Amino acid sequence: MELTHFNDQGRAKMVDISEKDITVREATAQTTVRMATTTLERIKEGSIGKGDVLAVAQVAGIMAAKKTSDWIPMCHPLPLTGVNIAFSDNGADELYIEATVKTKGKTGVEMEALTAVSATALTVYDMCKALQKDMVIGPTQLMAKSGGKSGDYKR
Repeated sequence: MELTHFNDQGRAKMVDISEKDITVREATAQTTVRMATTTLERIKEGSIGKGDVLAVAQVAGIMAAKKTSDWIPMCHPLPLTGVNIAFSDNGADELYIEATVKTKGKTGVEMEALTAVSATALTVYDMCKALQKDMVIGPTQLMAKSGGKSGDYKR
């Protein structure tokens, strides 16, 4: 498999996508934040001192998706057409975070979805760290992607 992010001198480059077709692209990523049951209960009750953890984390995830190319050096800036962050839990000690990102463009949104769930999880940690410092984030993984020349992927 050819490494596309290197130039003729072996140095990093941003891949030229000007000849690629514009298609609808979508990607979904997921991560988990493991914490004490009492911490998760307080998040769901809205009784964390810094405010509504899930609302703030959701906005952080959306903002991060929009700024992915500022974080990841070879990532193309993309006009996103949709970002959705969803939360669920196992009723005990795990908060699940899922992000679905969409665009109509020449390159995929996998990195934007992964960045969104990562920033969301980091925000949950930040807002709850006074209560619990030993929370664990991860695994973080791409769940699905569609669109583009490489086709669809589903974990």
